[in-house]
Amino acid sequence: MPTFNKSEVVYQAIRRAIIEQALVPGTKLPEDPLGQQFQVSRTLVRAALARLASEGLVDVGQKRSAAVAHPSLEEARAIFEVRRCLENEVVRLVIARWRPEMGAQLEGHVRQEEQAAKAGQVMASSRLAGEFHNLLAGMTGNPVLERYLSELVTRCSLILAVYGRPHSSDCSIGEHRDLIEALRRGDATQAQHLMGRHLEAIETRALLPDVIRSEQDLASILARYAEAVTAPQAARALKPAPRKARRG
Repeated sequence: MPTFNKSEVVYQAIRRAIIEQALVPGTKLPEDPLGQQFQVSRTLVRAALARLASEGLVDVGQKRSAAVAHPSLEEARAIFEVRRCLENEVVRLVIARWRPEMGAQLEGHVRQEEQAAKAGQVMASSRLAGEFHNLLAGMTGNPVLERYLSELVTRCSLILAVYGRPHSSDCSIGEHRDLIEALRRGDATQAQHLMGRHLEAIETRALLPDVIRSEQDLASILARYAEAVTAPQAARALKPAPRKARRG
């Protein structure tokens, strides 16, 4: 697990809250309350919001006002068009570079999706479904492709938050498993077909009329996500060092 500095905690917590749709599009992100929430300066908050804006997750207006981005239907369709092209290339490159351990890594991730679904963690299940695609992109050996696809996947989370029906974990898990099997066989045609059908299902679920969302408590949401970001490193710090064996 990575160790995050204060600015990184702000960025990661807000980003994850957006991806899991705890912070929905249009939610205001005022600098002073965020600084108080994370106990950091406005400068660090501003830097985190700028990073999120560069990824299309936050809109920054005049007078440094910021809010979770609210993509239009036209923008949503454009994002899915580009994502289909990139995912098609991801499949081709992964098959060209395939190693058996890739299948084991992908299956391990799908097991995490299953665990979240069984625990009723709908938003975590949705996030993990997106991270499956990021994991796959990381196997291409092309960091530029990986970076651009990661941005598109996170922006699709925003689109689903605005226009989508609830995430169907059963569908995505089954589709991910089918894709892994096609990749393992080296069947590029089938793998690209499965990926295209999978993305079509996501887009169909996403591009629906807007839904009404309730007002949320920004502080309580971000406190939860800050804890999720920092908990792994805190656990490591508390873990006792192994005892050295006594010499006889």
